[in-house]
Amino acid sequence: MNRQPAGHTDWCGRDHRCGLGEHRSPEIVVDIPGHARAVLVRVRTAAGREHAEIRVRVALASAELPARRQLVGLLGDLRQAVTRAAITARPRPRRPA
Repeated sequence: MNRQPAGHTDWCGRDHRCGLGEHRSPEIVVDIPGHARAVLVRVRTAAGREHAEIRVRVALASAELPARRQLVGLLGDLRQAVTRAAITARPRPRRPA
């Protein structure tokens, strides 16, 4: 039997996380017990595009109004983080020689 090399990256988990042409890193976890948890995974798709996959869980206030305020703030912060990452990843225009 002749197998092709898997093409794993240096950061790839090299286990069950990889499948269907994707490569996935081990999870990086930031945990603030009782308050928040974030999990980041680096992913390379079968097409070669790399992504950061992030899951966030934040404890909300028990009252509705403060919980809504938290959500508004969280969404604003996420929008800013995603926008900053997208701008950083965008190729710079070439200048004429």
